[in-house]
Amino acid sequence: MKKRPVVVVTRRLPDVIETRLRELFDTRLNLEDHPLSREELVEAVKIADVLVPTVTDEIDAPVLSQAGPNLKLIANFGTGVDHIDVEAALARGITVTNTPGVLTEDTADMTMALILAVARRIPEGARIIPEGKWAGWSPTWMLGRRITGKRLGIVGMGRIGQALARRAKAFGLSIHYHNRRHVPPKIEAELEATYWESLDQMLARMDIVSINCPHTPATYHLLSARRLKLMKPDSILVNTARGEVVDESALTRLIEAGAIGGAGLDVFEEEPAVNPRLVRLARQGKVVLLPHMGSATHEGRIAMGDKVIVNIKSFIDGHKPPDRVLPSML
Repeated sequence: MKKRPVVVVTRRLPDVIETRLRELFDTRLNLEDHPLSREELVEAVKIADVLVPTVTDEIDAPVLSQAGPNLKLIANFGTGVDHIDVEAALARGITVTNTPGVLTEDTADMTMALILAVARRIPEGARIIPEGKWAGWSPTWMLGRRITGKRLGIVGMGRIGQALARRAKAFGLSIHYHNRRHVPPKIEAELEATYWESLDQMLARMDIVSINCPHTPATYHLLSARRLKLMKPDSILVNTARGEVVDESALTRLIEAGAIGGAGLDVFEEEPAVNPRLVRLARQGKVVLLPHMGSATHEGRIAMGDKVIVNIKSFIDGHKPPDRVLPSML
């Protein structure tokens, strides 16, 4: 009987996915669901034929240098692979896959929710009644900002950026975007979207800016202190992509100084650690902070797991996995 491949899963996945993985492979689960230490990651790559990591695992060159001879596939549970040194993996003959496309609608929903939450001060309002602070309606109390008629600048017009644009257009927002290249003319026409070759020029003219690009070496601090200073004093920044794309310290300083109107953040540079000054701003109602839950739906997580299983099955059966990641894609 052919030996089943050893599949090491670094975090808890939906029950239905873990059950299927156990049925198909010799699967080692992390039942405590704790983020693996560096030492535990090294042990995992030593024994695994297939590693199934998540965004909380730093699979860098030093970790990969400890990999055993049987490790041939890293089937990432997630779209972003900035926590994996893909070039180092490929140099050791290890294929890397991800789970693109399945989180598009969920992340776009959360991005739109953050835009509304910041503009209309929803988290502040939601606290008023439970805290017993509502004294009745007043015409000048808890005033937010109307979003209809405002300009939305999308940084990164991939799947998620386009899904956000469709939602935002329905809310009456004017769609603008900066991307490495124009989207196809048909999509641009459908969204009535304006392309800005210059990110600087777009930032200076937007009421709302949404970050929807991946984190790569080229996008690290893409929204630098200099670029953030270009934004309008009453503008809103929303980030559901990766914390590293924004200079978080500079953003915090500018919001504190009143140079940017507010922010909605689902991701952070040093997560799970969050800048205490950002937390203070959240208590003051100037920012909305969420614990990286943009893709957190039952449907999305199960779809991610299904893609992981398809990638592993394809690879084990000797076929090219459908979601292979190459350095040229990063």
